[in-house]
Amino acid sequence: MKKSLIALAALAAAGVASAQSSVTLFGIVDASISHYKTSGGQKKTVLGNSGYNSSRLGFRGTEDLGGGMSASFWLEGALSNDDGTPAGFMFQRRSTVSLAGGWGEVRLGRDYTPTFYNDSVFDPFGTNGVGTNVINKARNTVTATPFAAGAAANNNTVTRSSNMVSYFLPSNLGGFYGQVSYALHEQTRPSGAAGDNGRYIGTRFGYANGPINVALAAGKRTGTDPTLAASPDVKTVNLGAQYDFGAAKLMGEVSREKYDVGGVETTGKGLMIGTLVPVGAGEIRASVGRVKLDTAGADPRATQVALGYVHNLSKRTALYATYARIKNKDGAALSINQSAVAGIANASSSGYDIGIRHSF
Repeated sequence: MKKSLIALAALAAAGVASAQSSVTLFGIVDASISHYKTSGGQKKTVLGNSGYNSSRLGFRGTEDLGGGMSASFWLEGALSNDDGTPAGFMFQRRSTVSLAGGWGEVRLGRDYTPTFYNDSVFDPFGTNGVGTNVINKARNTVTATPFAAGAAANNNTVTRSSNMVSYFLPSNLGGFYGQVSYALHEQTRPSGAAGDNGRYIGTRFGYANGPINVALAAGKRTGTDPTLAASPDVKTVNLGAQYDFGAAKLMGEVSREKYDVGGVETTGKGLMIGTLVPVGAGEIRASVGRVKLDTAGADPRATQVALGYVHNLSKRTALYATYARIKNKDGAALSINQSAVAGIANASSSGYDIGIRHSF
C-alpha cells in the first residue's frame, strides 16, 4: 500500500512537471559602498544595495496551452542583502498572472505602470543608484521641499500599481508595441455615491526596430483625498527615445507631471539626455538632467550630471562605479539620496556608488 501511494505521488508530480513548460528561480544580488552629502549639511557613507540593479528574488513560470496560447505567473520581491532585514519577504515588486496568445497578453496583478517603463528604458542609469534621473528624485521627494507637492502619494504609483489589469499588444506588429492598464480603486461606497479615489489608468505605445526605439506614455492617478497635498490627483506624460549608433547609444526623456490639489494645479517638467558607450568588456554611462516646478511665485529647479562605468566580469557578474552631482537653484532643495541625507535650498548635493552585481 505504501509503495502504491509513493508511485501515485511520483506520477502526479511527473504530470505537473510535464504540464508546466518552465518554472524559473531568478534574482539579483547587488551591493555597494555608497556616499552621499549635501554642501553645508549632512553626509553619510553606507554599505547599500541596488546601486546598479535592484536586488531581488523571484519565481516565474509558463505553461503551453496549445493553439499558440500560454498561461504564466511572475512573483518577485525585493532583497535587502546589505543587512538581511527580517521584515518578511513580500512579492511587491511584481505579482501577476497572465494569459497570452497571438492576440496579445492580458496580465492581472501588481505590476509596473506604463510611464515607469520609459523612466527605466531610456535612462542609462535605469532607476537605480546616485545616477538615476533627477526627474525621479524630484518626483520621489517626501519631505517639505519645493518639489514635495504630491510626491508622497505619487510615489505609490509612479513605479508600480496594485489591483491592475493590463493588455499588451502582440509582438508581431513590425516593431510597434503598446499597453493599456487600469488599476481598480477598490473603494467601498454607499449606493449612489460618486468617486474613484485611488484609481489609476495609463497607456504606453512605441516603436522599436533596428537602432531606434521611441515610446510615449501617459498615466493618471486619482488621489485618495484630492484636497490634500499629500494625496492629489496626478497626471504624468513622458516621451522617451533611443538610437544605437554602434559606437554609442544616445537616449533621452522628456517628462511632464501635473498635481491637482483641490483644483489648484502645479506642473513639474523634466528633461534628460544620456549615453551608453561600450568600452571593451565594459560600458561608460553618462547623463545630464534638469527638472523644474512651475509654482505661484517661485520656479525651483535642479540640474544633475552623472558619470559611471560598468565592467562585466561575465554575463552575470559586473563591477560598477557611479558619481553624480545635483545643483539646486531658485529654492530647490533636492538631495542626491533623499532617504539618506536631507537637501538644503540652493545647496548642491553629490554622491557615489562603488559596487558589485551578480544575477542568477
